[in-house]
Amino acid sequence: MTDYVAKALEVDIDDAVRRVREISEQEAMNQAISVVGAGPAPGGAEWEAEQGTDTPAARQTAWQLVRLRIELATGIDPFGTVLGLRRMGTTWATIAAAAGVSRQAAHDRWGKQVLGVLDAYGTGELGGPVADDEADLRRGMAR
Repeated sequence: MTDYVAKALEVDIDDAVRRVREISEQEAMNQAISVVGAGPAPGGAEWEAEQGTDTPAARQTAWQLVRLRIELATGIDPFGTVLGLRRMGTTWATIAAAAGVSRQAAHDRWGKQVLGVLDAYGTGELGGPVADDEADLRRGMAR
């Protein structure tokens, strides 16, 4: 007879955890798009009219901010979303507003980890349009 409790306590769950995370993260994005709105289909007149404007980028930022809120509310690790927002040029103040914390708290929570990815070699070259709002935060940390 199978000892189900022993099996439950010993079985490798790594693949199951990875799949649940992936599905949860994708569903958070699906819901964010649903809440904000998907935007026009590529190739259509509305889509063409948006090209060359800031609307597509603003919509993408809005999706990511809502995704961040959903992830925080449901206990999903939001690091990938925060990293993406910073990579897109979103300020710590905006990320903090979405997270419901102060700018300093957001920076304290994710800043070092984000910098470790965006500037992995410590060159100061962040590889994209990362918002230039770190200097004042560094001064605050030096006090």
